[in-house]
Amino acid sequence: MGIEFVSFILFASAMVGTPGPANMVILAASAQFGFKRALPFIAGVVVGMQFVIWPMGLGLMALYTKLPLLFEGLKWASVVYIFWLAYKILGAKLKASEVSAPPRFISGLVVHPLNPKAWAMTIAGFTNFVKPDTSALMATIAIAACFFAIQSVLQPLWGLAGQVIAARLAGKPGEKYLMWVLAGLTVASVVFVLAKGD
Repeated sequence: MGIEFVSFILFASAMVGTPGPANMVILAASAQFGFKRALPFIAGVVVGMQFVIWPMGLGLMALYTKLPLLFEGLKWASVVYIFWLAYKILGAKLKASEVSAPPRFISGLVVHPLNPKAWAMTIAGFTNFVKPDTSALMATIAIAACFFAIQSVLQPLWGLAGQVIAARLAGKPGEKYLMWVLAGLTVASVVFVLAKGD
């Protein structure tokens, strides 16, 4: 198959495992509601990445070169959404009450489609690790499967980290600063992707 699997898996693991908007909102959701209650949201985030990969692999890459202004507009709409998520993190409290509702599966589905980092790493995956003679379908299947497997392992770890952090900081003075740090990292991760793309 025309995919450089070892290199791509290393690349995808680095991209999925490092701080980014998706991982920051997963960490914040688990810190606030606990890992178990945040699991549907985390599952939605994992599945939602497929909504980026499949359209990109099966045609948007060609459209990307023909309609750059459309993608520029989508990019900035995504930035606004991620900044809104960061704002929501700012006001969140660790250990939300049992009656308050954690984010749902459907909320997780939209995180990656509106995440500039997800689009950037998907484009990089198709342009850097797929050999020219590979069929679009086979390349998309391979990249989608790799991302799904890697996310299924690494993104729940961010959720567990959020629960551990909450256990140590809930109700303490450091709680407010943690939420500021998470919101700041969410914004910084978007700014980093934008700066790298320019």
